[in-house]
Amino acid sequence: MTTDPVPGPATRALQARFEAALMPNYGVPPLALARGEGSRVTDADGRDYLDLIAGIAVSALGHGHPALAKAVAEQAAALAHTSNLFLHEREVELAERLQRLLGAPDARVFLANSGTEANEAAIKLAKRAAGPGRTVFVATENGFHGRSAGALALTGKAAIREPFGPYGTEVRFVPHGDAGALAAAVDETVAAVFVEPAQGEAGVVLPPAGHLARVREICDAAGAAFVLDEIQSGIGRTGHWFAHQAEGVRPDILTLAKGLGGGLPIGACIGFGRYAGAFAKGDHGSTFGGNPVAAAAALAVLDTIEADGLLDNAAATGALLADGIRAAGHPLIAGVRGTGLWLGVALTEEAAPAVQAAAARHGFLVNAVAPATVRIAPPLILTAAEAREFTGALPAILDEVTA
Repeated sequence: MTTDPVPGPATRALQARFEAALMPNYGVPPLALARGEGSRVTDADGRDYLDLIAGIAVSALGHGHPALAKAVAEQAAALAHTSNLFLHEREVELAERLQRLLGAPDARVFLANSGTEANEAAIKLAKRAAGPGRTVFVATENGFHGRSAGALALTGKAAIREPFGPYGTEVRFVPHGDAGALAAAVDETVAAVFVEPAQGEAGVVLPPAGHLARVREICDAAGAAFVLDEIQSGIGRTGHWFAHQAEGVRPDILTLAKGLGGGLPIGACIGFGRYAGAFAKGDHGSTFGGNPVAAAAALAVLDTIEADGLLDNAAATGALLADGIRAAGHPLIAGVRGTGLWLGVALTEEAAPAVQAAAARHGFLVNAVAPATVRIAPPLILTAAEAREFTGALPAILDEVTA
């Protein structure tokens, strides 16, 4: 353990090389991570952190999990790539597993490399199913569906969408969780409605209770596809395999990524009912999508979540974490949103970047996802003791910001 300031000299040296060699689209990250074990990571200077963001809700099993490492190593040694010219057993097993977890043997799965690619597939699938008479999409203000051109057209964060338009697709944006505005926007010209169960990139902002059921009703009434983006909320993050299962609704198209591969790049677009068979041969594809190593990693993630009871752990430890944050009673905390291990800590002022930096100095990684919101999405293996470690340190972290 080092006592050097954050960032330390080794990190600063790597930051300089990063800045000189990589495009500036990310800015220079504040830390350089070197390794991890469980819910903890170590930076290039040897400083340890409790990881409460898990690579943007990706590292579901934490770092260095033996089941994931074994699955990846064995699959890479046996067969690392096939392209889509040949099938392999791991992709079939994964699709079958997702069918079972969704309770939908009639569903069909397309495997991609990422969340944005899953949403690109969903856009094309909805268009193909809708036919030529429906060309309009409806999405939500402040929603996030990815940064490729199609997914970005549906992303309701103007600052990241508008510099790259126009997109050639008419998208109507409605306020998140406003069923009345949604009903007014969805008519017979609409191919699909894209919705998140909670807006993760906006700060884990939940819609009113029962909203997903209203989305289902509105889409059914107009004949539009209900596309549910569970790229961040899926694979146990909320304490359910998928967030929509807690709401008792089923979308027409579901997109997944992030936690599915536990750190390996994989995404999935899943069609239900008539959307399961809407693509014809040649309509869509991916050279790397669902490759054997990524599919083996995903199977290891799903197996471990099930065997180790991580859905229950996400629900229980998430509640402990949320209660502990509220109990801190600090004047900088306005409230806590979210469910399971997917929380947004609302602040009373736009101090999230300062909280993120102070937390790092105290040995905790959190994410300033919005100016006044800190996102917490740790590995699903986070223990109660680790949750208490953070909530115990939180008052001192916030005092440092407000001093």
